[in-house]
Amino acid sequence: MAKKKYKFNPDTLSYESVGLSWKAKAAKILTYFSSSLALAIVITLIFVNFYDTPRSKRLMRENKRLLTQYELLSKDLDKVASVLSELQQRDDNIYRVIFEAEPIPSTVRNAGFGGANKYSELEDMDNAELVIATAHKLDVISKQAYIQSKSYDEVLELALNKEKMLASLPAIMPITNTDLKRTSSGWGYRVHPIYKVRKMHWGQDFTAPVGTPIYATGDGKVTDVSGSKRSKVGLGLNIKIDHGYGYETVYGHLNEFNVKRGQQVKRGDIIGYVGNTGGSTAPHLHYEVHKDGRKVNPAYYMFKDLTPQEYDKMIAISSNIGQSLD
Repeated sequence: MAKKKYKFNPDTLSYESVGLSWKAKAAKILTYFSSSLALAIVITLIFVNFYDTPRSKRLMRENKRLLTQYELLSKDLDKVASVLSELQQRDDNIYRVIFEAEPIPSTVRNAGFGGANKYSELEDMDNAELVIATAHKLDVISKQAYIQSKSYDEVLELALNKEKMLASLPAIMPITNTDLKRTSSGWGYRVHPIYKVRKMHWGQDFTAPVGTPIYATGDGKVTDVSGSKRSKVGLGLNIKIDHGYGYETVYGHLNEFNVKRGQQVKRGDIIGYVGNTGGSTAPHLHYEVHKDGRKVNPAYYMFKDLTPQEYDKMIAISSNIGQSLD
């Protein structure tokens, strides 16, 4: 109980009780309330800033756990990326080589993501850098995995069509040449028989009498039957066959055709007969192989009807002849 206050009255020469007015009482109460409120606020701020609440501790533990999970996920994605890279190497350098298919360009495999920043909504998060990096890794791996999946679909189709592809390869000699005596000028620079200058010879020549049968070296479709017997330049009467899978073969200086444009042929079918038409100095067959639009050495593809020893002998014969027949 509060003690009463007294004040000395000189008129009555006595002490009189002193009471507070309601305003004073109100002011005093307000002062106490304000002081108490200010103290409470200070204590609360100190507690909030220097002491963790159970809820904040729980959130901090959850945040730390999520951060650990992101770090582990990022490491796992690195492992997946390493495995995917190995699969891509095998795909390009083994599977596609076996089936004569072009590798997938790195520009396709590693294509970026265009358009607006798809990670902008993550930039305000705690540990945003780690979260964004992990999300980007996941997007890149997902895209590369999709491309690899499509590539394997293509390789599977090539594998299922392997028998057809092997039958289409230009893998035999275009004329009967069991003793290899008909092998003439091969691929490379030779002295041109007419112009007497050193020129590139883009094929393989086979000497043979006029009328010798010429065979299709692989399954395919005849795409061109053209030329003239009266012409003294070029390949004269010639045939072109599209074998698919990027391969074409050309047969020049013929005397007669045995096929027509658009006809399907099988390896070993007689397509024409040796002649001496066009820019030719003696009866022979000029034979070319094209791969993906580029002329390549035909000798690399004459493996089906030759032993290794016969193949080496044919290469030696064609390489030692210094002048071509066309």
